[in-house]
Amino acid sequence: MLKCCFLIPIYNHHETIRATVEQLLPFNFPILIVDDGSNQATKQELRRMLEPDFLDQVLVATLPENRGKGAAVMHGLQLAADAGLTHALQIDADGQHNPNDIPKFLAAAKARPQALISGQPQYDESIPLARKIGRQITHFWVHVETLSLAVKDTMCGFRVYPLAATLATMKTKSIGERMDFDIEIMVRMYWREVPIHFIKTQVIYPEGGQSHFRGFADNWCITKMHTRLVFGMLWRAPLLILRKFKRRP
Repeated sequence: MLKCCFLIPIYNHHETIRATVEQLLPFNFPILIVDDGSNQATKQELRRMLEPDFLDQVLVATLPENRGKGAAVMHGLQLAADAGLTHALQIDADGQHNPNDIPKFLAAAKARPQALISGQPQYDESIPLARKIGRQITHFWVHVETLSLAVKDTMCGFRVYPLAATLATMKTKSIGERMDFDIEIMVRMYWREVPIHFIKTQVIYPEGGQSHFRGFADNWCITKMHTRLVFGMLWRAPLLILRKFKRRP
């Protein structure tokens, strides 16, 4: 049985969090918001999330200082597992993700309860050119790290995590706590033979939206992560190649 919650990592998105939460209420799942050391405007808006209209569904967990999106997600995943849940549907707080696709994600998770269900973004012209190029570079390296084209996108934060498999993966290796998290956790789950299923979904960059991608710092963090993963692939290469032959009819 699927016991799922919504997981929203947030850092300084006080303008969009209420609308995001309101779109999730009709699903009647617990909504776990992890505040990654946000500013006072966001903390004030999160306090409003605990008003009676939201109280039964919304839980706010707070990290004392900003540690990164990955740290917030990992904290939320552990809280969800501790609460006896089996899955967590991660969705961003900034309105990038399309809530109309949530039923597709939930249906896929019910059909494949052991799988990581991930969005495969379909972008319009709103995506910044630098982000588009950066995604293409990461896609190339992920294909190298997995020796596969089956992992179609590792940077989309719209996904359903099977908690047992995800926490088991987190315990085997220290996972990056910032923008490298989404990429690294998926590659390492692929290495552990966790099934990964992709769903095409429209992703937008809202006009005036606030990005917390830290140019040089996050690019350097991702570069170091890809270096670690490439070396990790080298000693796994025979097993990854053997897996391809086993899957052939």
